[in-house]
Amino acid sequence: MFMNAEALKRQFLEYIEIERGRAVKTIENYDHYLTRFFTQMNITEISDITDSSVREFRMWLNRQPGAGGSSMKRRTQNYYLIALRAFLKYLRKRDIDGMSPEKIELAKTPERSLDLISPAELNRLMDAASGDDERSLRDKAIMELLFSTGLRVSELCSLDTDLDLTRDEFSIRGKGDKVRVVFLSPAAKDAVRAYLKARKDMEEALFVSVPRKGKSPTRLTPRSIELLMKTYAAKAGITKKVTPHVLRHSFATDLLSNGADIRSVQQLLGHASINTTQIYTHVTDAHLREVHKKFHSRSR
Repeated sequence: MFMNAEALKRQFLEYIEIERGRAVKTIENYDHYLTRFFTQMNITEISDITDSSVREFRMWLNRQPGAGGSSMKRRTQNYYLIALRAFLKYLRKRDIDGMSPEKIELAKTPERSLDLISPAELNRLMDAASGDDERSLRDKAIMELLFSTGLRVSELCSLDTDLDLTRDEFSIRGKGDKVRVVFLSPAAKDAVRAYLKARKDMEEALFVSVPRKGKSPTRLTPRSIELLMKTYAAKAGITKKVTPHVLRHSFATDLLSNGADIRSVQQLLGHASINTTQIYTHVTDAHLREVHKKFHSRSR
């Protein structure tokens, strides 16, 4: 029986958007990965998706140029395979015969490294946004809020001025349209209050641009926050790359190094899988070293 692959792909994309609640960007990415596979391997019907066609596509991906002239990173190659595996799982859910999704194994990737700053560098970064002008107060509030909550930069940009600062927590809708609770430190609440007090506009967004005369402020974008973080890192004398995500890393490692359990950190970060949170467990190494030094005897 002829099963049109392109039609089923469209139905799959509609399914993960409507039934699974995936973000529009995720839908676009899956469409791109699957379309590239279909085009390169000349897939017109589901029976064309075989061990052989997938193997050939993996070879083709591995020979594609990546950044800096090297081959495409294995992590990027895996994005294509993840999309294809999700598509095959959808077909099985609909009782459509096709290649088993379990046959698609992801390429092994090197352990992910983290961009981290030390506690001293973190303090210098926060202190770099000193001043009573609206821009300085805004930027201080941004950094305090990122470190207090572990928000993704896109989540931070989505916040509005109706944030209830009388409470120590608020809900945020993150990846996959999932809602989680994040918590405000006293320092973050004070910084946001000071910034809002200095605001003269009536814009809905919590963080907005400081406009030139005659212009209206606009909601800050993730890119604009990345640029201001880069500026403050240079001002603080930090030579490492500092992004909003670095403060999210600092949030997680601070919790773990002070005794928080990995499951709680997973929930606070909004990670769907505990495997994603595992990259932070290296911060307990220092504690384990002290335990070994204190309790291990060479005479045994």
